[in-house]
Amino acid sequence: MKTAFQPIRPVTQASSAKATPDLFAMTADLPVQVGSASTESLDNHQTRELVTLDTTEFGPRTEVMIGDVKERSRMLEERYADRKRSILVIGLSVHSCPVEVREKLAVPEAEWTQAIDELSSYPHIEEASILSTCNRLEVYVSALSWHMATLEIIDWMSQKSGMTHALLRKHLFVLQNEDASMHLFRVASGLDSLVLGEGQILSQVKHVMKMGQAIDQFGRQLTALFKQAIVAGKRVRTQTGIGAGSVSISSAAVELAEKKSNLFRLKDANMCIVGAGKMAKLLIKHLNSKGCSSIHMVNRSEERVKNLQKDFPDVTLTYHSLDEVARCIEHADIIFTCTASKVPLINKSTIGSLPSADKGKLFVDISVPRNVAPCVGQLTTVVVYNVDDLQEIVAGNKEERSRKAFEAENIIKEELKNFEAWQDSLQTVPTIKKLRAYAETIRMSEFEKCLGKVGNDLSIKDKKAIEELSRSIVNKLLHGPMVHLRGDGPSSSCRDEILENMHAVERMFDLNSESLSMGRRVDARTGQAR
Repeated sequence: MKTAFQPIRPVTQASSAKATPDLFAMTADLPVQVGSASTESLDNHQTRELVTLDTTEFGPRTEVMIGDVKERSRMLEERYADRKRSILVIGLSVHSCPVEVREKLAVPEAEWTQAIDELSSYPHIEEASILSTCNRLEVYVSALSWHMATLEIIDWMSQKSGMTHALLRKHLFVLQNEDASMHLFRVASGLDSLVLGEGQILSQVKHVMKMGQAIDQFGRQLTALFKQAIVAGKRVRTQTGIGAGSVSISSAAVELAEKKSNLFRLKDANMCIVGAGKMAKLLIKHLNSKGCSSIHMVNRSEERVKNLQKDFPDVTLTYHSLDEVARCIEHADIIFTCTASKVPLINKSTIGSLPSADKGKLFVDISVPRNVAPCVGQLTTVVVYNVDDLQEIVAGNKEERSRKAFEAENIIKEELKNFEAWQDSLQTVPTIKKLRAYAETIRMSEFEKCLGKVGNDLSIKDKKAIEELSRSIVNKLLHGPMVHLRGDGPSSSCRDEILENMHAVERMFDLNSESLSMGRRVDARTGQAR
């Protein structure tokens, strides 16, 4: 049995009344009161048959067998089963909350594995994955019970961020099954990005997929989901051209600096970039396109700056350690920050110690959590912008991309059907196993009868050849049924057709019969054949 990261608080009727309507009204499947008896937790699949009723008809506390209670329990179990192994996404993004909230929940890449371990330790979460960027935190899980898993994820988020459940619910979105899958496909395609159609998010989804291959809790369901999302993202970008000439977060940051700077041209500014990762690389690229040929780089590692210098031979990159950040800021007009630091690298004391400047310094902080402390913006000598301020820049080119996004939605729907067909094929796995076992039993029975007839006249080589022949015949005979049961033929079968094939096979071969053992069924059929 799993031991949770830390036990969640029990849900009461009082707390459920305060939950956000619809998405967070998740207490409907909690134990149901019938008279003074209760249906036990459906997660344990246990129900009480003896029910104590406080009624005048039976007298006080009379114990009777109630068929209605059994029927109610059966209905509850069926409703619970319908929600088993749901794919669930709970998250927040630049569309639902400000950077002050997102930075509290940001999960650095180095902590992804730990976060997945913590999430999958909860009793109703089988598989887990994290998608954490500067614009979003999304938790994807394969859940045994979507409503309980939702509570567990919110509890994990609360423990991580220090935010109350009530405050988190104001910003979170919850999507299940088809909607959850559709959301990830849209995210990977850049349709849910701050910059519509930006391509960096597809790379981030690919990286999550790559990281997940080394983690057991990133299981079959999520692996298939992320693979299909990557396929959808690639198709959207290549077939719609939605990313052609698109702005990224980094390019939008450069445009914002150009728009807000007191300088006439960016190439006349003294530039400083704090950080030397992927975002910094894109910043250098876009600054270079604006004519900037000299940039001061502040980073922990000089090696990364040297690697960037190789990528941009036309730009002079001057390395400074983090200890020199104040001195670099002193001589810079525009400062971009883009590190993965959990704490601010630039605060009031950093700026307050600098001599007064003729013109105000401009900070563009595209990190989440923020690298520039919020209090720095209170100083009159500087102007600070963060990633949320980029919205005014990206709004200008959104109309053209919106037309391409409409075409992208059709591609996403096609890929969603492909993923759902794969999910539906999983329902036939037990039937496939039973059919193979049934065929193998017949094969072994007939093979042994053959050996009994010929006695010891066959060599080991001949016996092996006969056995391989029998296996080959069985495999070829089963190939057609297996293709239709899996729904992976030349033309993808719909869900109803796959299930119809499954039921037909079960009826034809009596695979669900419990009255006869497999051996007796085999003997009966082979005897009739003779």
